[in-house]
Amino acid sequence: MQTSTHEWLTTTRAAAEARVTALALRLGGAFLHATDAGRYLPLDADEWTSGFWPGLLLLTYRRTGDPALLAAAAHAEAELERAVCDDRLYLLHHDVGFQFSPTAVMRYKLTGDPTARRRAFLAANLLMGRFNPAGTGFIEAWNTEERRGLVIIDTMMNLPLLFWAADEFQQPRFRNVALAHAHTTLRTHVRPDGSTNHIVRFDQETGMPLETRGGQGYAPDSCWSRGQSWAFYGFALAYRYSRVPEFRAAAYRVANSFLATLPPEGVPPWDFGAPDVATAPRDSSAGAIAASGLLELAALLPPGEGKPFVAAATDLLMALAAHCGTADDPAHDALLRHATGNLPKGQNIDVALIYGDYYYLEALQKLDGLRETCW
Repeated sequence: MQTSTHEWLTTTRAAAEARVTALALRLGGAFLHATDAGRYLPLDADEWTSGFWPGLLLLTYRRTGDPALLAAAAHAEAELERAVCDDRLYLLHHDVGFQFSPTAVMRYKLTGDPTARRRAFLAANLLMGRFNPAGTGFIEAWNTEERRGLVIIDTMMNLPLLFWAADEFQQPRFRNVALAHAHTTLRTHVRPDGSTNHIVRFDQETGMPLETRGGQGYAPDSCWSRGQSWAFYGFALAYRYSRVPEFRAAAYRVANSFLATLPPEGVPPWDFGAPDVATAPRDSSAGAIAASGLLELAALLPPGEGKPFVAAATDLLMALAAHCGTADDPAHDALLRHATGNLPKGQNIDVALIYGDYYYLEALQKLDGLRETCW
């Protein structure tokens, strides 16, 4: 790494960690989603993003050793478990991996706390319970009747919870479910050109795919950028756990498709196929997820093949800092501006999103030597 790049990385990472620490003094172990006028507002524990702020606390604790950050993360984790055990249980869905991997799994890795281990095991069982073995098998996404049979690309990033549980508890059933879902997703969600579908609806009885839906993207045949980043990061992780060659090949193909369609300034649009893509809202969260995913993929390739992905991740992080960073506004809570949550529904457009911040810091720390993540 060149000296100037290393200096930029050290400064940027330290500033991000300092901002997380400062925000923790005000919010503690809260659950966050999007900013309103630059401020994160606490939400209920059943929000699918509830694991990312405690995850940011743990990422920062790992670097600083600040016990207050660990305590706040542990408090949030306990609140998450209460959400699982009370009458909000029915609200949990495919995203329990996003809720419990950055919290319970990571805290167990850092501290060995058996309570964190138990909570992560409970979450893994809840995720596995969504598996439908029809056809080649799939994990159903949501709960309501009108959304039955829907499988989404996002679930690829929840599979590490199952792979972790299989290894930690020596129970291959978790791994078998994760493998089946990953193979199905590869077959139905990844297109020949490396772009991806967001949603595919399956027949619940036969397991046959019935239709493709645009979901949070522009159209069924477009390419939602955050889904693209979920996909190649998720397939890279599936390969890391399973060593199934097709998963690494899929991650490689989808990552190259993502990079080939990035605009010149380097921040992805909310959908690569949007008709107004040159002026469309950007999604810094897609860029942050992609940067961390590129570094994950690079580590799984021979050095000569992985080096271009490290360079691409570095460029992407620098573009995010330059065009979306909040260093010029110390009063802003977030690390990255200009994210897009769900444009088709008009939700959270041009705001900061907590998962964008999480993956941004995760990627900065990876570039600075971090090897063990919650995934």
